Amino acid sequence: MDRIRRFIDEAWSELKKVTWPTREQTRNLTVLVLVISAAIGLYITVFDVLFAQVVQFLTA
Repeated sequence: MDRIRRFIDEAWSELKKVTWPTREQTRNLTVLVLVISAAIGLYITVFDVLFAQVVQFLTA
């Protein structure tokens, strides 16, 4: 039981040292991740359609 208590105390102590992002930073980074994910998805979609057309042209 002492080991569990010591683990919890040490984990809590480490969590106090963390520099948590502000609400604005969290929002901005979330938007950035969504925009980059959408851009990469669009990039992959464009090349997928392009390659599908090329394969269809070559096999027809």
